[in-house]
Amino acid sequence: MDGRFWIAAALATAVSGTASADQVSVTLDQAKIVRMAAPAGTVIIGNPAIADATLQDAQTLVITGRAYGTTNLLVLDASGEPIADDQLVVQAPTETVTVYRGAARASLSCSPVCQPTLVPGDAPDFFTATQLQATARAGNATGQTGNTPPASENR
Repeated sequence: MDGRFWIAAALATAVSGTASADQVSVTLDQAKIVRMAAPAGTVIIGNPAIADATLQDAQTLVITGRAYGTTNLLVLDASGEPIADDQLVVQAPTETVTVYRGAARASLSCSPVCQPTLVPGDAPDFFTATQLQATARAGNATGQTGNTPPASENR
């Protein structure tokens, strides 16, 4: 074998070695527990609009998917040395069904029965109606009626 093969092999190994960051996948609107190999001092999410991280204890992170996309997760120890430098991907739930009516999109969570769900990119009228219903339901569950008009106005 000639020297060009070994140079190409060495370059391929160097490139793959530098590009091989771990990937953490999280489903939109769900949390995932990530265990660290060493105690964490600082947690940094590249784009906090995509995901959020909470330090549960020194070696346990809870990552929540906020919006679709890819960002990075950096974890530093107490002295500022990196413990983790991973790609963080927020993806759609696998049980979601998307319905198109022309250009309008609506998303349904079908696990096991299909129900409307909030997904960025849905038609504004569908998204708003689903959001209002979800907010009202959450308010009823906690005893806060929120947007519900008083009984005298419901006649």
